[in-house]
Amino acid sequence: MDESRVGRGELRAILFDLGGVVIDIDFKRAFQVWAARASRNAADLEQRFAFDEAYELHETGDLDSSAYFSALRKRLNASISEEDLVAGWNDIYLGTIPGMVKLLATASQRFPLYAFTNSNPTHQSVWSTRFAAELSVFTTIYVSSELGVRKPDPRSFSLVAERMGVQASEVLFFDDSAENIVGAISAGMRGVLVESPRDVSAALGRYGLEVEA
Repeated sequence: MDESRVGRGELRAILFDLGGVVIDIDFKRAFQVWAARASRNAADLEQRFAFDEAYELHETGDLDSSAYFSALRKRLNASISEEDLVAGWNDIYLGTIPGMVKLLATASQRFPLYAFTNSNPTHQSVWSTRFAAELSVFTTIYVSSELGVRKPDPRSFSLVAERMGVQASEVLFFDDSAENIVGAISAGMRGVLVESPRDVSAALGRYGLEVEA
């Protein structure tokens, strides 16, 4: 683990990504639902799909859900209703990642926990209710579509730190995207790339939080 990224100075808060760190996601499930609803091939729809400009605008709140799904329908080149698009869109959540609920509970005994996720209102309506109990450990969950800016933009991390009421340098951030970790570090945070809960456990151990992932 890169010590320069984890840091040894005062730590006042821990910030977690949600999808891929706390909540397990399989986006292929969306393509499978869309294929079944539109009588199409799932592999073809997956190839047509992209995390494009419309997707990013949707996650910053600059494109509402209906406009995004209209753009998505065109990208997929599929005759499929918005209701069916939403059904697939919301079918990507598998559950919490094994070991993370215990890690979060342990970490919360010493530090306030926050989350920062790139998300949109349609997805938020699902994860915020389906995982309400597990996510209640977080003091606040910051959502890109509400902030108006998304990861990995360093400005998003600066804004989150400001709203948390701490200096960016006092925040330890966990994410499964290397690009997002770079953005957080650029804003002054400490960052840990997460490939499994063991990465979270090891980083927390450096701050005296011993817990097995």
